[in-house]
Amino acid sequence: MTTNNSTPDAATHWLTLPTRFSWWVLLATMLILIAASIGAKNLYFRGDYSIFFEDDNVQLRAFDEIQTTFAKSDNLAIVIAPESGTVFEPETLTLLQQITQDAWQIPFSNRVDSLANYQHTEAYQDDLIVEDLLLEDYPLTSERIEKIKQIALSEPVVKDSLVSRNGDVAVVNITLQLPQLDETAEILEISHSSDQLIAKYQQLYPNVEFHKAGIVALNYAFMDSAQEDSMTLIPTMLLVILVFLTAMLRSLLSVVATLAVIIMSVLATFGISGWVGIFLSTSTVNIPTLVMTLAVADCVHVISTMRQYMKKGHSKQYAIDQSIVINFVPIMITSVTTAIGFLMMNMSDSPILRDFGNLAALGVMIACFLSVSMLPAMLKLLPIRIKPQPEGEQAPSDVMDKLGDLVVKYRQWLLPSSVLVIAATAALIPLNRVNDESVKYFDTSSEFRQAADFMEDHISGMTNISIAVKTNESQGIADPEFLKTISDFTDWLRNQPETDHVASLSDVYKRLNKNMHADDESYYRLPLERELAAQYLLLYEMSLPYGLDLNNQVNVDKSSIKMVLTTDNLGSVELVDLENRIYNWFASTAPQYEVVASSPSLMFAHIGETNMASMLSTLPITLILISALMVFALRSFRLGMISIVPNIAPAVIGFGVWALFSGEINLGLSVVVTLTLGIVVDDAVHFLSKYQRARKMGQSAEEAVRYAFHTVGRALWITTVVLVSGFLVLAMSSFRLNADMGQLSAMVIFLALVVDFVFLPALLMRFDTASYAESEKSEATPANNVTPQIQN
Repeated sequence: MTTNNSTPDAATHWLTLPTRFSWWVLLATMLILIAASIGAKNLYFRGDYSIFFEDDNVQLRAFDEIQTTFAKSDNLAIVIAPESGTVFEPETLTLLQQITQDAWQIPFSNRVDSLANYQHTEAYQDDLIVEDLLLEDYPLTSERIEKIKQIALSEPVVKDSLVSRNGDVAVVNITLQLPQLDETAEILEISHSSDQLIAKYQQLYPNVEFHKAGIVALNYAFMDSAQEDSMTLIPTMLLVILVFLTAMLRSLLSVVATLAVIIMSVLATFGISGWVGIFLSTSTVNIPTLVMTLAVADCVHVISTMRQYMKKGHSKQYAIDQSIVINFVPIMITSVTTAIGFLMMNMSDSPILRDFGNLAALGVMIACFLSVSMLPAMLKLLPIRIKPQPEGEQAPSDVMDKLGDLVVKYRQWLLPSSVLVIAATAALIPLNRVNDESVKYFDTSSEFRQAADFMEDHISGMTNISIAVKTNESQGIADPEFLKTISDFTDWLRNQPETDHVASLSDVYKRLNKNMHADDESYYRLPLERELAAQYLLLYEMSLPYGLDLNNQVNVDKSSIKMVLTTDNLGSVELVDLENRIYNWFASTAPQYEVVASSPSLMFAHIGETNMASMLSTLPITLILISALMVFALRSFRLGMISIVPNIAPAVIGFGVWALFSGEINLGLSVVVTLTLGIVVDDAVHFLSKYQRARKMGQSAEEAVRYAFHTVGRALWITTVVLVSGFLVLAMSSFRLNADMGQLSAMVIFLALVVDFVFLPALLMRFDTASYAESEKSEATPANNVTPQIQN
């Protein structure tokens, strides 16, 4: 039995510090980690939709301009659906009156719109009557209800907005003016208050179904998803790690050491993010699951190699030292390449995706540092014992040896078969399309998603576009030419197949013109004189009660109007196409007017496409950097170049397969290529480093492939299982951006193992046929290389 316990050479002497000064190294690392972790006290959470966009984002600036010019349109919609199938009955109309009155008490509300307070206008002799449609002075007799129904289902302003065209659903729309001092707290306050309001009326009206929708509900859904993920995914990930590590490492103390590295990596990552001012969000709240999996990958390689040395009869300290010496460069290179992949997310147009990439890169490097400092020190101090294999006894052939033999045996057809699979899946990639639908970011179990789906089925979608049309002339909106343009544009919008509702000032002008002509239907048209139009609008505005004025549609100097287009819940492709048609209509029909269109839905529609473009533009840079690092790590241009294709192939196959069962690339998936590229390199670096080590020992390419399978195959299998499990835990997220990212990343990482076990060895045996100069004797000693030559 070999018991060589010689000290490593001077060049790697510093790598043995953790085993020579274990307590001091452990104390120093713990002090550093504690100092870093204290920064977690500065962390805070933001869940509003605006965190997805940069301040200079074109669509966000357009939206802010519209919000500044007109009243803010942040809203909360309460959807009311009686079991009777009609809102036009005394009980439901009474409910609408009561809940509309109480809705004014919602924090930060500055306007409430519903059937109850819709400002209906009609002529009475020479007077213009403007009053609530459900004015409490009028008893709800059958005749009165019939009149209310006739008005509600004929007015374009009301139908498909405040009441469904079938009359089975009504909406109370609450407009909110948030101070934005602490938007997260404000949204929580609004949500809590609205929940209490709905609970009150749910108890009073048990036969009525209530739902919450609107922008504020969307913001709350983002927060709720993040909270749910943090409460379920992180504990699940810890459990998965415990189960897999215990089963695969078969050493409880090794698992304890690994968990210590994992936990401290996560704490330090969040602590440093707190020090530098990065807040938690729907995206970054899932960083722990990612850091956990990446930390495990480093630890498994160190522990697996240590166990192999101890089985050969070496002392624990020597085994740990040799494991660090052998694995240091591969761990460093894989960590750096993984960090580069994450850092390339800084080219993303979404700030929280940049934060995600930066925190993940930070976590990777912290885990790398701890795996070669804190981990070996703990392994030295813990009473870990491995029973040595008796001298002369041949190690039992395991699955990896058999797999290596099969790959060598069938290498002639594995290479063309692999190329064929890669080419076939690459051909499928164009079938994918970039498409984001913000409503479908949430799982069907989400209350917000259920409300949005219910609204789309019964009244209208939640997707909308605010359209500001500017005359650039004070009082210019009263110009008959402008009014005709707006009327024509309104008609055009209503003829678009995606349209559910259009809120347009032209409808108000037509109704007022009819009212001022004794409600003669033949006068339901635009006024033909500018002065008359201005007088109508002034008279109408003077008659409106406080809180229900037109400042949500008309700016202060009457030079601009805002229209609101509500559509089906469209994907980003359809929504951007509709936006382009709107701009094209004005460019060809009324180029004299300036038009600005925006909304949160439209912002999300644009960011997916721009994000994918920016990510693809950084891909060549990432590939060059990673390839250069591979060449440097292996000190072989040939092996570095051979590794490029296997490193790209998993993403190619993954996106090809994705086209078959989904085909939609959303904001989360747009970063998968850069996110996984560095992780994928992990398998290739470790396999190639062991392959190259065998080749320098004088072995043939075939023998070196067997050697790599024997020495590192099991460790690669363990790390892949843990990484895939981690991303599959992320795939359990109720937030689709995280779930899709987790699914596709898990697929790509698993494919990376398959490619590195099948395609990479076939490539090496076909193209790496040149002889290697035999290394120094000490490097070729079987004891130092853990494993003797593996033969058929």
